[in-house]
Amino acid sequence: MTNEEKIGELQEIIDSHRHIVFFGGAGVSTESGIPDFRSQDGIYHMNYKYPPETIISHSFFWENPEEFYRFYKDKMLALDARPNAAHKKLAELETAGKLDAVVTQNIDGLHQKAGSRRVFELHGSTLRNYCTRCHKFFDASYILHAEGIPTCDACGGMVKPDVVLYEEGLDSDVINGAVAAIRGADCLIIGGTSLVVYPAAGLIDYFRGDKLVLINRSATSRDALADLAISAPIGEVLGQIKVR
Repeated sequence: MTNEEKIGELQEIIDSHRHIVFFGGAGVSTESGIPDFRSQDGIYHMNYKYPPETIISHSFFWENPEEFYRFYKDKMLALDARPNAAHKKLAELETAGKLDAVVTQNIDGLHQKAGSRRVFELHGSTLRNYCTRCHKFFDASYILHAEGIPTCDACGGMVKPDVVLYEEGLDSDVINGAVAAIRGADCLIIGGTSLVVYPAAGLIDYFRGDKLVLINRSATSRDALADLAISAPIGEVLGQIKVR
């Protein structure tokens, strides 16, 4: 079956379901110019003094915040990025009453920027930042323009992004909401993720609905279990879907 035929089948699936949930990863935002982690051009393949997974860990943040923020501001803040066709189509589907929720591993806030309202951010968001001492809120622009280590303008405490670093657990309320959405879906569309990051990837095991769709540039370990698997960029695929 050609990709064109598969997109036609995806259109039929979307037309015939009214409780769709979308589960997405880094590949959803690469078409907005945000690098993923594991592709050849991804963050894991860039040369730094420390491996990226070490830099964006809980212990490294506290032990070496200056180096953490040097990497974080350089590679993880993408404030100029704009929603692509995938983000926009998912927002349209929600507005039309077809999509119940977006469950995302991304931290860029692009789903909300596109208009999605029910978004479960498994790994937090770069758009939210809090003082580690008094918990005052700061936006991403404050972090970006801070000299060196961002500190609270109220108490002087160090400011930390509201993102889940390595060695940190996922937020239980977010997990519970995502699980409930996936469990209640009649169609689960998984896009732009290699499904190798756990525990996030394990959440799709709660799906008990009718149709499982996988859209990713490369094959995943779950392709054989899917009712439909499309190997293509997620924005390119969803951009061809009509909302009706």
